[in-house]
Amino acid sequence: MGIAIIVFIVTSCSKKEKQNYDDMIIRISEIQIDPKYLKEYIAILKEEAEASVRLENGVIAIYPMFQKRQANEIRILEIYANRDAYEAHLKTPHFQHYKTSTLKMVKSLNLIDMHALDAETMPRIFKKMGL
Repeated sequence: MGIAIIVFIVTSCSKKEKQNYDDMIIRISEIQIDPKYLKEYIAILKEEAEASVRLENGVIAIYPMFQKRQANEIRILEIYANRDAYEAHLKTPHFQHYKTSTLKMVKSLNLIDMHALDAETMPRIFKKMGL
């Protein structure tokens, strides 16, 4: 089955504003999807990710992807400006729709909190991408 990688990235800080990297929430979500729901899950995930980066200033990045060898193994790199931005994200209608609509599709979920080794490089990544 051919499924394209889904990429949504947005920066939340204006050029005059400086991001406090110590306050950022960085997480990798490891999600195993029941293969019979994969197309439906991806459609819902795409809607949620797009709305998150478009509507939420505190969402720095939502980067969903899947394993090449096993398309139902989804990984999402999530970066939020701070704890308040993350908590606000969880309450949005688009996230609530995603969460409730996909419950039956998710076989397993593992949330891994991360810390950036070189957070100062992040703005250069976004700049290189033209964002």
